[in-house]
Amino acid sequence: MRISKVYTKSGDAGKTRLAGGQEVWKDSLRVEAYGTVDELNSVIGLARVWNAEQPDHVKTKSTLEDHLRWIQNKLFDLGGILATAPGETFKNMPVVTDDHVVRLERLIDACQEDLEPLKEFILPGGGKVSGFLHQARTICRRAERLCVNLSREEEVSPELVRFLNRLSDALFVLARWVANTQGEPEYLWERET
Repeated sequence: MRISKVYTKSGDAGKTRLAGGQEVWKDSLRVEAYGTVDELNSVIGLARVWNAEQPDHVKTKSTLEDHLRWIQNKLFDLGGILATAPGETFKNMPVVTDDHVVRLERLIDACQEDLEPLKEFILPGGGKVSGFLHQARTICRRAERLCVNLSREEEVSPELVRFLNRLSDALFVLARWVANTQGEPEYLWERET
């Protein structure tokens, strides 16, 4: 794909086109869903930026980079699918499958081997990398809610919802794993008694 001009002025009246040409309002639920996936992808990009600034002796730096880069690519695929009008297909259309969900499950299981079981809720934050991963988790949950809502009005592949559901779990575990392996603090919720 080649983009020669960033602005087209075609959206000035509040409408945009889905892949396949269908014109929709920019505040439609489908546009909101893929826009939220894009927002999620951007925050994961910030986590990657902060991870890249970790010292080279941090042993998990390259592993985290590989995981986050794969996740960003899958989110781009997912956004492209959501930006496609229902029933439309095109050559080399991206896919999100149950195999991708299983890959997230394996990532979660591998990271949890390095973690103690939770005894209390965790306050989002800690270090820079884990903080952005916690923020990504909350955006992922919003994207999932929007896709569930959209699926009640239009066709949405169930694999997309499963992927987002598992991804939010993966982002939570990655945030904990980063805090543990990169020496970032992890703060527990303190209940008032």
